[in-house]
Amino acid sequence: MKSSASKSVSKKSKKRRTLIILGAIVVLLIGFRLYLPIWVLKYINKELTEMSGYYGHVDDIDVCLYRGAYQVDELYINKVDSVTQKQTPLLQAPLIDISIEWKSLFHGKIVSEMEFLNPVLRFTEDAAEPEQMEKDTNDFRKMLNAFTPTSVNRFEIIGGTIAYQDPHASPKVDIEMTDTHVLARNLSNVRDTSALPANVHATANVYGGNVVFNMRIDALAEDPTYDMNVELKGANLTRLNDFFQAYGNFDVSQGTFGAYMEMAAKDRKFIGYVKPFIKDLKVVSKEDKRDNLLRKIWEGLVGVAADILEAPKTDVIATKVPIVGEYDDRTIGIWYAIFAALRNGFYQALVPSIDNQINIKTVNRVSETEVKKQGFFKKVFGKPGEEKKKKKENSE
Repeated sequence: MKSSASKSVSKKSKKRRTLIILGAIVVLLIGFRLYLPIWVLKYINKELTEMSGYYGHVDDIDVCLYRGAYQVDELYINKVDSVTQKQTPLLQAPLIDISIEWKSLFHGKIVSEMEFLNPVLRFTEDAAEPEQMEKDTNDFRKMLNAFTPTSVNRFEIIGGTIAYQDPHASPKVDIEMTDTHVLARNLSNVRDTSALPANVHATANVYGGNVVFNMRIDALAEDPTYDMNVELKGANLTRLNDFFQAYGNFDVSQGTFGAYMEMAAKDRKFIGYVKPFIKDLKVVSKEDKRDNLLRKIWEGLVGVAADILEAPKTDVIATKVPIVGEYDDRTIGIWYAIFAALRNGFYQALVPSIDNQINIKTVNRVSETEVKKQGFFKKVFGKPGEEKKKKKENSE
């Protein structure tokens, strides 16, 4: 009887110990789940405050363990002046969703994906030099490491705004692209072994016009390695009058703006061009009667120059600016742009489209010296129809 009783007590004791252990595990998991958002929030805010030249903060973290994700609420990152310690807003994001990219697990890699909802990215006049913007881009990649211990493979922006501001100008300049959507895929090169494994596609609205951006890129390369093109069509110039008044001391009463651009970079070299187009431009209007005499004279000269440069049949002012060189040694063909504008007005109108002349293979083949050797005036005053012919040959 004692043996049977002792066995019963032993079973009850083991069962009790098992329940206690399971209960302890449940309590630990609940405690871990409750403390995890607090720990992640402290870690991220610590990383953001220790970034050189920047200061950032996150209000709250929400963890979703069942899908291996968490959400960042109300992020802001400011640029910090190293002398005055003044902070200037750079990035604001009401919501960021960060999760494991489950499909990449089947390719043997643990990577993450990030989704930004309604972020606002601001560039200011004091910190918008090309070198600074390049530094901001590189630093931004480092900032992503503060949010996830794994590499980011997929990156998406929904409903974003990109703004340029100059609070010191008169009038103040505040121009922006709205409804920006950006989708970048395969940034960590999970499923592709080509020279440019990642791709980025973006669209945005610009004052009644629209932008389409396409890029193929090696996001893991130490030096910029990419092939991109950009199209901007139909932007209303009258909505940019604060910009024209601040920097040109004139405004416009009519006109639309478009631009086409191709760029490629490899081994710290880059080559490309930009073709701006202005259609139906009018500078002088009835409202300008209130302007002072000097302003009237200046706007009259701008209007005359615009009339001279307009292509007679299309009422379009256009030029093509070649851009070639190496990083830290940028060269932009300003004189080429001026003569191309004259050619457009007097001789041969440019084609408002991407020329499909630039790709990753042309970067090392064409250098600044080679561009000069090809003959400046031959490039500018080419035969009529030559540009269309080149475009057709490249497409074939």
